[in-house]
Amino acid sequence: MGVNSVTLVGRAGRDPEVRYFESGSVVANLTMAVNRRNRDDEPDWFNLEIWGKQAQVAADFVKKGSLIGVLGSFKIDSWNDRKTGEQRNKPVVRVDRLELLGSKRDSESNNTNGSEFSGGGNTPSSDEIPF
Repeated sequence: MGVNSVTLVGRAGRDPEVRYFESGSVVANLTMAVNRRNRDDEPDWFNLEIWGKQAQVAADFVKKGSLIGVLGSFKIDSWNDRKTGEQRNKPVVRVDRLELLGSKRDSESNNTNGSEFSGGGNTPSSDEIPF
């Protein structure tokens, strides 16, 4: 028996890229930064893949810098590079459940100030760090 379960809390590194398919399916892809316990360490970055209704929620409400929580599973995407023909791999968290954790005020300030998650614009305070 195996267990493949991922639980993360962090901030969206960019607005979701959303794709709609003729079949009616929808997928959202984005990155997520998760702070480490030691504030001097750089955050860990994760690629997220969200399908269905949860993807539409991400498209409508998640913006760069939004505080989110995800539950999902870990997978490896594999493909052949078009230019070199080499095998490429990318670790991805396939999200089963998306939680919007920021307050309404947080989302309003992200939209009105155009604040940046990386680059020093909107560094989370110690009150916002999930650990």
